[in-house]
Amino acid sequence: MFSKLRVALSALAVVVYAFASESPASRVTTLRVPDNGIQPQVVLRDGVLHLIYLTGAPEKADIIYRQSKDYGQTFSKPLQVNTKEFAMAIGNIRGPQLAIGRNGRAHVAWNGVNAQNRMPMFYSRLNDSGTAFEPERNLITTAWGLDGGGALAADPQGNVFAFWHAPLPGTKGEENRRVWLAKSANDGTTFEPEHIAFENPVGACGCCGMKAWADPDGTVYAMFRSADQIVNRDIWLLTSKDHGRTFQGSNTSHWNIGACVMSSESLTPGPNGVLAAWETEKQAWFGLIEKGSTKVTNPIAAPITAADGQPGNRKHPVAVANKNGDTLFTWTEGMAWKKPGTISWQLYNAKGKAISSVSTTDGVPAWSLIAAFAKPDGSFVVVY
Repeated sequence: MFSKLRVALSALAVVVYAFASESPASRVTTLRVPDNGIQPQVVLRDGVLHLIYLTGAPEKADIIYRQSKDYGQTFSKPLQVNTKEFAMAIGNIRGPQLAIGRNGRAHVAWNGVNAQNRMPMFYSRLNDSGTAFEPERNLITTAWGLDGGGALAADPQGNVFAFWHAPLPGTKGEENRRVWLAKSANDGTTFEPEHIAFENPVGACGCCGMKAWADPDGTVYAMFRSADQIVNRDIWLLTSKDHGRTFQGSNTSHWNIGACVMSSESLTPGPNGVLAAWETEKQAWFGLIEKGSTKVTNPIAAPITAADGQPGNRKHPVAVANKNGDTLFTWTEGMAWKKPGTISWQLYNAKGKAISSVSTTDGVPAWSLIAAFAKPDGSFVVVY
């Protein structure tokens, strides 16, 4: 049974929320993306915050990359990722995905703007000197039909994993879509031709996004929304324990709806495993993939945890943990097509118990989403 905690939703709370103990773990601040950018993606690795975001027209956006060594107080000079091809911001979930691989190299993949009705999946990486991004390359060779966003992951061994969903060649329809994987074993220098990552014919929600993460031990995760029999729009977790050669699938959350919901997911590492976040029935949820597991569970009795308060139109959830295992769960409220929204968040301790009420603040632009990270002192930052 899903956990239902009776805590009232507060409206337009202050940007910085601190509960009674005022410990560093209790602090949540928000950080606006530089240049009025949208769709931020962040990775904090070895004291360096890596950030990408979109600028320009939503139908033909540029991808900007920056670093920060003081957790967002100042940023390095912006580097433009795309050199020839634009990115797509329309729909919120088709924008760029960021992964940090061996030696801190940044890798970026994104949906290309419709090029001769083929919708390529572009990939670029930071060059060896870290001064610029290499010219983008299209990774699709046979699995055309990209619609919703893809996903990207990288590990310290030099493996890079690019995922997307598209129909089987020669077919149409969401029920015929599959999750595809193109893998590089040499830091993105070359990629193998894409292959089907998961053979179970559950389809894929055409205009929905994906998310991926790779652990240093060789475990690779990917989340996507299915479209089995059109109406079974479930969240599936794919897990590989052999560096992406084979995957197991686990149905995490069922949603019976005959519509494309344009949803996104989140996968972030923590001290106890990988945190997963997603939306179902306009509610935001999160859970823990414990180390060695192939399923999403929760540290407490409930299988997964829902955001407190009445579900409205909660989207783009993110869950991140600090070094003590405390979790920040954050999501957007009220966002829709061309519509801005608000940020909400709630804090949980390492056992999955809520230790704060829900806080909300304005600010998320149209066509955007949110990201988050935990600082070494235990405090959290929501990027929007």
